[in-house]
Amino acid sequence: MSKIDHSLFNADKHALEKEYEICPKCGSELVVKHSKNGAFLGCANYPTCDYMRAFAHHESNEIKVLDDAPCPECGRALVIRNGRYGMFIGCTGYPECDFIVHEEEEQADTLPQCPKCHKGHLQKRQNKYGKFFYACDAYPKCKYSLNQYPVAHQCEQCDWPVMVQKKRAGKAMLQCPQKACQHMIEDPYESQ
Repeated sequence: MSKIDHSLFNADKHALEKEYEICPKCGSELVVKHSKNGAFLGCANYPTCDYMRAFAHHESNEIKVLDDAPCPECGRALVIRNGRYGMFIGCTGYPECDFIVHEEEEQADTLPQCPKCHKGHLQKRQNKYGKFFYACDAYPKCKYSLNQYPVAHQCEQCDWPVMVQKKRAGKAMLQCPQKACQHMIEDPYESQ
């Protein structure tokens, strides 16, 4: 029978023990905890110590500063950032200036004035399911909205100042959004 070398079992205790981090607030062990937003490191001495931190530390969420594009509100440079909902363009002066570039801003000039309140303009919006609709920017004072793309064209039957674009049998049509009217014509703007 061979003799067992017991010195192999008496290896450095620190090497065999699980490594852990120390809480910078109280000196206790940091443990993995879970919440509805995901896992994080928290102090084992909770609720006495409320220290917590995310697993991943990002040095910066800024991807690229756009030196040639000034912020229209404060004049500082714009920056491409990676945020909670993906990449976006915002002001480098955040939080003093909270300007963010929205894709809908490019189309805002082409959409007509709100036919209900005559004060606001229709804007393209997106609901929580990802579908687009067009609503008055004077919300909540004016709650007018449409599900189809609005065009500034007066209805020939009821004189409503806005009609919506629709497709019928492969043809582009304009339809009055008023439930009492629903008048439909061929889209004169389709070829433009």
